[in-house]
Amino acid sequence: MKKNGLAVFKMEREGFKITLKTSDADTVTQVITNAVPAAAIPLTPAPAASAETAPAKAQDLREIKSPMVGTFYAASSPEAPDFAVVGQEVNADTVVCIVEAMKVMNEIKAETSGVIAEVCAESGRPVQFGQALFRLK
Repeated sequence: MKKNGLAVFKMEREGFKITLKTSDADTVTQVITNAVPAAAIPLTPAPAASAETAPAKAQDLREIKSPMVGTFYAASSPEAPDFAVVGQEVNADTVVCIVEAMKVMNEIKAETSGVIAEVCAESGRPVQFGQALFRLK
């Protein structure tokens, strides 16, 4: 937070609330609101009980996760077809999306083989490091 000049960070989402403050929070010089999108993953892990109640089908799926914080793009341009769609077979070298970080377009490869079962991110929306972008069968 100090590296980015933030003194206070607040996030509220579906009954989950977190507030982080630095020791010099009294001298706030920069305020950012709505910096965390609804698609962001929580900063704390989900309770273990939720994993037990998850359907067995979801446990069989593998995830392609975002290797960085940035903006998710399903296609190379608004007019272009999506890199990966539900039902498409992919291999380790298949480019499945782009994550833009600091104006650099980073092609994200599947790095595994399988069939796309779910697209978890919305094109044009921010994603967090480690957030599931796709789920594979």
